[in-house]
Amino acid sequence: MARVLIPLAKGFEDIEAVTVVDVLRRGGVEVVTASMHETLDVKSAHGVTMRADALFADVKDADYDAIVLPGGGEGTENLKASVSLIRRLQRQHEEHRLICAICAAPTVLVTAGVLDPGVHVTCYPSCQMELDREWSPASVVADGLVITGQAPGSALIFALVVLQTLKGEPVAKKVARGMVTDVL
Repeated sequence: MARVLIPLAKGFEDIEAVTVVDVLRRGGVEVVTASMHETLDVKSAHGVTMRADALFADVKDADYDAIVLPGGGEGTENLKASVSLIRRLQRQHEEHRLICAICAAPTVLVTAGVLDPGVHVTCYPSCQMELDREWSPASVVADGLVITGQAPGSALIFALVVLQTLKGEPVAKKVARGMVTDVL
């Protein structure tokens, strides 16, 4: 079974986190949400408190097929400030495993130095100046072992592309059909 880590930092973008968790679990992926703080409860950008499955400190050393970073302005800044997350992303990159980020969170990948030269990415339009490369206006960009999404409105397709990468097109299409969406 594929296993995915989703770090949650105060100020994360609600729809980006919850949509990815929902879609991946519908597709049979084991998802571990991890609080970047000292409590399991993490408040989102829009005031919704989400209870993480674990504390990041307790699960960061496990192996994951993918790490998915939700965006949100404050959430992204909190992710960037975590030395342990930056190191975990670097390990993920060194092990040639999938790294995914949406909205403002692709800038965390720049901070971590895990974007190889020539890898194409997208992000929230106002964050493009923080990238160390050309920005794509696409909703989702999958390039090698990096998947990036543009904004909250891209969350469903982003989640389905992550699922498709992990479990294959038939599984992703089955989940999409079950959700009565034709985005794939």
